Amino acid sequence: MKERTGKADAMRDNRTREKETMQTTAATWPEDELHKIAATDDLHIAPFRQDGVTYGTLTWLWSVVVEGALYVRAYKGHKSRWYQAAMQQKRGRITAAGMTREVAFVPVDESINGRIDAAYRTKYHGSPYLRPMISAQARLATVRVLPRDTDAERR
Repeated sequence: MKERTGKADAMRDNRTREKETMQTTAATWPEDELHKIAATDDLHIAPFRQDGVTYGTLTWLWSVVVEGALYVRAYKGHKSRWYQAAMQQKRGRITAAGMTREVAFVPVDESINGRIDAAYRTKYHGSPYLRPMISAQARLATVRVLPRDTDAERR
């Protein structure tokens, strides 16, 4: 019976995370915060660990803003541990431009990747790491980062 309760709790937790992520997809960044994040090169990401409560280790990532949305990519594609955690947990935290924010992670539709590539080329022009960040491998691991309203989640 105990095992059954554990599975039921896990399923309920997954449904709750999915519901929160769906609600968050409508969320947008405050314009001033998005401009600060776009201008900086210090974004660090920490998806939740498997327990859904503990934050993972902060990982420094390149970020770009396209059409009013924040995007990051995994240098090593789907093999990146932060990416795997972000796709599994769908939530976490970022720090950038002196701010710390609770966020949700959503995989992107392929159709926007060309515009994201262009933003990476503009922001990181001249870097030896640019080519891998616009590779097919990295494109497949592109994530939209959305702000979460943690006050609404507590209600």
